[in-house]
Amino acid sequence: MPDSNSRVAASGNDTTYLIDASIYVFRAWYSVPDDFSDPQGRPTNAVYGFAHFLCEVLETTQARHIAVAFDEALESSFRNNIYPEYKANREPAPQELKDQFAWCRQMAEALGLPCYSHEQYEADDLIGSLARYAQSNRQQVAILSADKDLSQLLVDDDYLWDYARRQRFDSLAIHKRFGVYPEQMADYLALTGDSVDNIPGVPGIGPKTAAILLKHYDNLDNLWQKLDEVSFLSIRGAKGIAKKLREHQAAAELARQLTGIATHAIDYDPLTRRQPGDQHQLDELCDELGFGRLLRSRCQALIDS
Repeated sequence: MPDSNSRVAASGNDTTYLIDASIYVFRAWYSVPDDFSDPQGRPTNAVYGFAHFLCEVLETTQARHIAVAFDEALESSFRNNIYPEYKANREPAPQELKDQFAWCRQMAEALGLPCYSHEQYEADDLIGSLARYAQSNRQQVAILSADKDLSQLLVDDDYLWDYARRQRFDSLAIHKRFGVYPEQMADYLALTGDSVDNIPGVPGIGPKTAAILLKHYDNLDNLWQKLDEVSFLSIRGAKGIAKKLREHQAAAELARQLTGIATHAIDYDPLTRRQPGDQHQLDELCDELGFGRLLRSRCQALIDS
């Protein structure tokens, strides 16, 4: 369900905005010229671009309820304990980028944004926990990310907001795009696998077949209970599909532990309301990074608003 960013501005006060920081830090790293550096010559392009992104989000939404989730558990997640090959296909971030993540968090905090990270839970899990908290308080949730995994958190009128592409996807749009509803996404990924996270699925089960199976059986538990029926479905290669499912049921069950988002990563009532910004922290950070008047003034206006 494509939509322009400006259309959601009016609902900012009634929505909790949850930002998947890593995606936008990486995007800034690749899109902002690498000749941005601090007085010591250290690269600052990622934090510069991320700061502009945060400013635009705040200017557009006028959000009162908002939080930012950072990834600290890229190699220490509970998923690595379950499956050591989890995300093993990813190249580590360059040290020049790793050094900027702390500055990105400081910038978000200076703007009054509650920030979260955890040694065992990934940003997805933190967002999941924050989303469930907001939903329990009858807040609409907007998740700023392009990660389809996060769509499994959507209920009612929540939406996944691919901010850079000016698109947002509610439950119906997710179904139109993938053939499954948000609550089926983790099972869908367990069947298809997820090459981005190095999660193997059931060999030979692609997105179309996975969507058909979940349309018939709703979830993996029902599928396993009625596995003998699969051979008789009116889909091409039904007998072969049933055979593959039997042979790889254990692998799919393992994958399901990886694809599901933990919504208990935060075991206390979290802070999701925007706080007063910290002008002193902003000035110190901008001085340290060598940021000029334009960005500083933009941030200042948001702190004063």
